Amino acid sequence: MIIGSISENKDLEKRISITPEIAKKYINLGFEIQLSEDYGKHLGFEEKDYKELGVKFFNDDKKIIQNSDIIVQMSLFDDKNISLLKPNQIFIGVLNPYENKKKLDELVKKKINLFSLDLLPRITRAQSMDILSSQANLAGYKAVVESFSTFEKAIPMMMTAAGTVPAAKVLVVGAGVAGLQAIATAKRMGAIVFATDVRMASKEQVESLGGKFLTVEGAENLETEGGYAKETSNEFKKKQEDLLSETLKKIDIVICTALIPGKKAPLIIKEKMLENMRPGSVIYDLAAAQGGNVAFTEVDKIVEKNGVKVIGEKNILNKLPTSSSSLYAKNVFNFILNLYDKENKKININLEDEIIDKTIIK
Repeated sequence: MIIGSISENKDLEKRISITPEIAKKYINLGFEIQLSEDYGKHLGFEEKDYKELGVKFFNDDKKIIQNSDIIVQMSLFDDKNISLLKPNQIFIGVLNPYENKKKLDELVKKKINLFSLDLLPRITRAQSMDILSSQANLAGYKAVVESFSTFEKAIPMMMTAAGTVPAAKVLVVGAGVAGLQAIATAKRMGAIVFATDVRMASKEQVESLGGKFLTVEGAENLETEGGYAKETSNEFKKKQEDLLSETLKKIDIVICTALIPGKKAPLIIKEKMLENMRPGSVIYDLAAAQGGNVAFTEVDKIVEKNGVKVIGEKNILNKLPTSSSSLYAKNVFNFILNLYDKENKKININLEDEIIDKTIIK
């Protein structure tokens, strides 16, 4: 069986789906690997690193797509390459099923087996495949680093003969995987950290990392069975808004990470609330690609309002492509391992398996 992957559009996506380390694991299972020329070169993975393992390279993406039984990518193909997919092929990636519904429906009609890893259930058995956690973890870390480099004051408290520099105050909005990593990173760098989330279960996690949890009354009911945040009521939004408005008066840096699966990101920091922040403050909106948590967020821009800088990037992981590719490739390998029947050396799409059933596009 052949697993193929072609180069992504590097202007939009620098991550890759198969590293040499993971190529070796596939080959040891009996798969053949086919990749585009210079597939990982931009990350320092030379063709010889792959070829020594037995990987084949082609300068024709069409050939790879048509040869492959399984195709692994970061995201869905463009229209030109989508048309090359054949019945019974397996396509695995982050397919954004809510945004790409029409295209995916057409591919399902063509009998292409589509697996979207952003739909993985949050169960213990799926942890090694959980791309949302592995990628969000890195995103939370990098958002703090980027914010601190933009902020024009020192982060930790410094006591000098000339006087004391106070520690920066950081607010993390949303205490999921990205938020918790942001809290840990900011705390390690000497900031005073506050956090808020609609799920009361987050309180203990935030406090274990040294953060101060801001409690909004009624938060305990806003968590799904799968551990994700629910959409909030108008009454709750008003309480959250009042709490944030007061808190923002003393905050230097805000990291926004709040997302609701399959929906537009909730607008949390509104135009009026920004007026409470001191000039020189920085907001990093990790939800920018899904509409943003902040009123003025623009994708891939730094917008300045009343002296406050609002940073929104579509894909922050393009700034950590080697680390994020390494984790993503391992997630995908573990997912394929779950599909693979070792005894009969074939793929088994068993819909009684919750992981397979939840991720396949029907």
